[in-house]
Amino acid sequence: MRGVPPAVSPRRLLALGGALLLLASCRWGGPDDGARGERPPGAPTGVTAEAGSATSVHVMWNTVAGTEVSHYEVYRGTTKVKEVPGAEHMVDVTRLRPATTYVFTVRARDADGRLGPRSREVRATTPGANTADDTVPTRPAELHGRAAGSRAAQLSWSAARDDRGVVSYDVYQGGTKIHSVGGNQTATVVTGLRPGTRYSFTVRARDAADNLSPAGATVRLTTAGGADGPTGAPTGFRATSEWSDGAHHIVLHWVPPRVDGVITEYEVHLDGRVATSLVYGGDAPRDRATYRFHAGREAGVAHRVRIRAMLPDGTWGGFSAERTVTTGAGRRPGPGVGRP
Repeated sequence: MRGVPPAVSPRRLLALGGALLLLASCRWGGPDDGARGERPPGAPTGVTAEAGSATSVHVMWNTVAGTEVSHYEVYRGTTKVKEVPGAEHMVDVTRLRPATTYVFTVRARDADGRLGPRSREVRATTPGANTADDTVPTRPAELHGRAAGSRAAQLSWSAARDDRGVVSYDVYQGGTKIHSVGGNQTATVVTGLRPGTRYSFTVRARDAADNLSPAGATVRLTTAGGADGPTGAPTGFRATSEWSDGAHHIVLHWVPPRVDGVITEYEVHLDGRVATSLVYGGDAPRDRATYRFHAGREAGVAHRVRIRAMLPDGTWGGFSAERTVTTGAGRRPGPGVGRP
């Protein structure tokens, strides 16, 4: 990151490094940018697609933040196949062919009718179908759930059985299907819930022939009140200092929050102020993430740093633990190093 002033500025940086895209903190300009209201919505991020059966695919995406979205348009190739309200960020695309690979994109349209750019393409392959299969899977058993703070819930269940294999699990909130996961998953995190609210969830298994199991037992839980603040904080957060390219750098390591969707944006706070925003333009890390940024040439300078994630529902998650890191700590720079 050469060319950055010796002292880390709270201004966000703009650079492209592999799949990582750093966006300026002003996003589309400052408060006086009169054209801000005339810009279309941004491209939805975190788009995923997974086969629900031999003839359906479940498509999800992150809510576009910073604009009032009227609805989302889902495309199969170049054909618009679904349109959903702006408050939703998932849909089932049906009437597909078995054993076929499909490409999906999503676009957002605002209340004034402006259509944003397409999201990145995602692919899903439907499994082969067996028309003679009329055996429904067994119901998922041992459903467990717990509130994860005020806006999320963690659900888990035991695998269902089917003579030809379970392709997906459908998650219901009351009587409404709200999500679907692959047949190899037996856990998920539901986000976008309301604080201090009682919810009931059930899970059903689906096979390639679209046979749907009976619902398993209902799990009921109540989210925490709003006083506990946002959930979905990064965990395992560490900050270290290293010397390279003639300057000190701060290196961050963390585990992304476990949420129902993909985390594609983070915000780094340094000494109580926003230092930079990280937006992943390609595949975002799911197990462990790392980021480093310039911290000047002076050794012995202590910084407080923490990080938070933009959740799939368009809200900021909670902050990670705050760490203090000192430039040059544990390292001895060569002669003349440490002074501008």
